[in-house]
Amino acid sequence: MATPDTRIQILDAAERLFAEHGYRGTSVRAITRLAGANLAAVGYHFGSKAELMAAVVRRVVEPINAAQCAGLDALLARTPDPLVGDLVEAFAGPLFDEMSAGDGDGARTSRLIMTILSDPAEEARSWTGPAEEAVRDRYFAAFARALPGVSPEELSFRMRGILAVTAVDRLEVHQQPTPGCAPPMTGESARRWAITFLTAAMSASEPDLA
Repeated sequence: MATPDTRIQILDAAERLFAEHGYRGTSVRAITRLAGANLAAVGYHFGSKAELMAAVVRRVVEPINAAQCAGLDALLARTPDPLVGDLVEAFAGPLFDEMSAGDGDGARTSRLIMTILSDPAEEARSWTGPAEEAVRDRYFAAFARALPGVSPEELSFRMRGILAVTAVDRLEVHQQPTPGCAPPMTGESARRWAITFLTAAMSASEPDLA
């Protein structure tokens, strides 16, 4: 008989395995084995493997989205036209907070976000709903006002770049350092360096591809 914690145990196991092996490389059987649950538990609690993937991602992303919304609300309460650097900090800062160094949860979050960004399986990218789209659209509109010379297509690319650069940086923090290379910066210094770099990238003139 399933315990009240079975759903959480399945989420924990799925998050670990999806992050390590991707969507297609993770079987329902492997998830339930790691969770100590029976094979039917995924269907009972989530309906399908794809819906389990969506639940795993939302559990990780919802705190980030909430912090991003709060940051943007605070900026817009001060001025209708925040600076690019302030927008980058409000958007990227929560990613650093949720993927902090020296934190096992942060390492899993980093790996899972990299999976979302790079996994070829459609199920890894089709988890978003109205709440996630609302956060993206609000930031897109704010960046568009701050960067009127950047096309919508370029702006979407740059916003995806914020997610990718931050996730790669945090993933590097949690991995073994490359021999012969300096260990990655952690803490507030890493946050400031990343925000400075991302602000410059967001603010760059759009290249002439003609």
